[in-house]
Amino acid sequence: MTSAQATDPRALPDQPLALDLVNTEFLPDGMLVDLLATDESTRAWLTAAGLDESASGPLNPTRAALRQARAAIMDALSGREVAPLNEVLGHGHVRLSVSADLAPLRTLDADDPAWQPAVMAAANLLDLLEQAPDRIKHCENPACVLWFFDTTRNGTRRWCSMAVCGNRMKAKRHYDRVKAR
Repeated sequence: MTSAQATDPRALPDQPLALDLVNTEFLPDGMLVDLLATDESTRAWLTAAGLDESASGPLNPTRAALRQARAAIMDALSGREVAPLNEVLGHGHVRLSVSADLAPLRTLDADDPAWQPAVMAAANLLDLLEQAPDRIKHCENPACVLWFFDTTRNGTRRWCSMAVCGNRMKAKRHYDRVKAR
């Protein structure tokens, strides 16, 4: 295990940024963990998510923007409403340019540097929705709050982690079958 893995506070690493942000609230052992609760935990999440440049300045405005984006993405994924997500996306714009070797460049910028990670996460959700909306899934363990992007070949992944939720659900089904006999 590398030192980056040892210090990674995320419940489900290697997820797209939008889902990684939603998963900053999780329930290990039934106790709520909020990775956006303190400067230290917010900085650790930003670093683990590859947003190191956003972790260097004052974190209160960034944390507020991230919390707003997290709630907006969760609302959209849960089918509640999209207006909050559109509000977060309203803080961003695409800057078009061309490099010296004539390669087209599209850069996502925020109207305020504190909003940059939040806008990036919201824009990432748009990418996922364009790419494969049916691959954005909520863990089927009723006690789990995590979301994941299903990258399996046939798209039948059911749990955020086979090692945790998958095994728990299989053990529960086995227990229920034995108890029913």
